Amino acid sequence: MAGDEGMFDDAPRDHATQMRMLLYSQLVSRSVSVLVRLQIPEQLSGRSRSVQALADHTGAHPLALERLLRALVPFGVLAEEAPGVFALTPLGATLRPDAVGSARPTAQLLAGEIGTTWTQLEYTARTGQSAFQQVYGSDLFAYLEQQPELREIFDRSQAAGLSLETDEIFSSISFDGYRHIVDVGGGDGALLCAVLERAPGSVGTLVDLAGTVSLAEKRIAEEELTHRCAAVVGDFFDSVPAGKDLYLLSHILHDWDDGNALRILRTCRAALPEHGRIMVIDLVTDGCRSADGGAGGHQLPAVMDLYMLSLFGASGGRERTRAAFATLLADAGLVETEVRVLPSGMAVITACRGD
Repeated sequence: MAGDEGMFDDAPRDHATQMRMLLYSQLVSRSVSVLVRLQIPEQLSGRSRSVQALADHTGAHPLALERLLRALVPFGVLAEEAPGVFALTPLGATLRPDAVGSARPTAQLLAGEIGTTWTQLEYTARTGQSAFQQVYGSDLFAYLEQQPELREIFDRSQAAGLSLETDEIFSSISFDGYRHIVDVGGGDGALLCAVLERAPGSVGTLVDLAGTVSLAEKRIAEEELTHRCAAVVGDFFDSVPAGKDLYLLSHILHDWDDGNALRILRTCRAALPEHGRIMVIDLVTDGCRSADGGAGGHQLPAVMDLYMLSLFGASGGRERTRAAFATLLADAGLVETEVRVLPSGMAVITACRGD
């Protein structure tokens, strides 16, 4: 019948196409990781280059490389300025090592052990066990201690992600009132150094495992903060320096199940003086329960929880709701004094002793 064409509902077809793009997105992720492994972003820094020049420099197969580069054009990573001549877009420029919040170390992680772990997510879904443990025979942090190069990439990825959060955190939170700040599990020191730069009257102590403390010492020296900051080897399950003004737990609790997260909080609680505070900085999942938000802020906590699931299994590390954090703090003998949920989905939760 004439005119019937307009009566067909295109929504099911659109949804089927959208689903395929979700399924194929793993190829896009892998392609971006390969781009970084070949150091293409460095070669395209501030200029365009031909496929042949890039292939000559990287040793890649010219035809395969051209197809790889061209496939990333529709995703906004690269621009083809002339046939076979490519340049970085502003999005692709985030893969450069000198970019603000560089995505390069994250791409390097996904090109290696972490990406391999994701291919075994079905194992976790069926058994509840860590896919990382299944593949590598070790829990993540023990493995990192034995793999210093991977540990450095992991910490650089964490630091780069943190750099995207610091402006948001510092626009909402002042650290000026804390004379001595302890960064518990502080990694390579990126957050503590940023805090001390903005709180000139404060000093700091970073506590972490031996393999990470050496990286923190290097950063502290590079930031010329050795007169105000020290990095010490310690285990936050056992003890942290006592009697200080503020204990920072930035992206720490999400690495652990409730029992171990509670142990960490109780360790900090035992060290906390009457006037002291504990500050937890972590994602909260309250905003990712539906798809109607559309923004990455709704999707990021969901994606990160899948990340944690693959690394730590069903009963291990996880992203939590605000209510779950409140329960953990209360069980540790702490009382929330302030909770700020930032536009990114990050929460900054400040607590004191409950007595």
